[in-house]
Amino acid sequence: MAKPGAMLKALRQQKGWKLSDVAEKTGFPVSTLSKIENDKVALTYDKIARISKGMNVDIGVFFAEETPPPTVTLTTGRRSIVRKGEGRVIETDNYVYRFVATDLLSKRFVPIFGESHARSMEEFGEMIRHTGEEYTYVIEGTLELHTDLYAPVRLEAGDSIYFDSGMGHAYIDVGDTPCRTLTICSGEESLLMTAHQKEAGSSRETVETPPPPPTVNRARKRRPPQD
Repeated sequence: MAKPGAMLKALRQQKGWKLSDVAEKTGFPVSTLSKIENDKVALTYDKIARISKGMNVDIGVFFAEETPPPTVTLTTGRRSIVRKGEGRVIETDNYVYRFVATDLLSKRFVPIFGESHARSMEEFGEMIRHTGEEYTYVIEGTLELHTDLYAPVRLEAGDSIYFDSGMGHAYIDVGDTPCRTLTICSGEESLLMTAHQKEAGSSRETVETPPPPPTVNRARKRRPPQD
């Protein structure tokens, strides 16, 4: 599986762009883009979303098994079977995300299983926002959604919410059990995955692995979300 930095370089070369062209479209300095391509700096999901939007490419190519094709053609009759525990896992300070159906490019929406870690807004940090709309269903635990336009709303297992993800928003775990969710995101053009991680937060290298057995202690280890 190609690393995001290698994928960025492949996309840039495919378009015949220089690093300065990518810098102009994404707002990242040329020096930063060079380090990203050479895997010398961590590439968080927010940065991937920003790069994909600036380059006008499907963000799914950064999580695909193969390098992106020269052109993307919408087809009919597609499907993707996801077995239990499969998916592309990204762990940050505030969340563990597992992106599923990553073998399909140019999706109109992106399904993501998540587990929230932040216990307060102070711990979460600055709210995040991105183009598109977002639907979140609480599978387990208690989720408190903070936005910059509404008072915080608390959602229990079985509850769900649909909102404009252009609003600043943050997912906070306020229950006694792990807060696990299924989030479906849309975006302009083909798609734009949600960017539910703070820009300053650390991001572990993505892996593709089944989750370990769940823990029940509140001082739990972080684990990839389950179906």
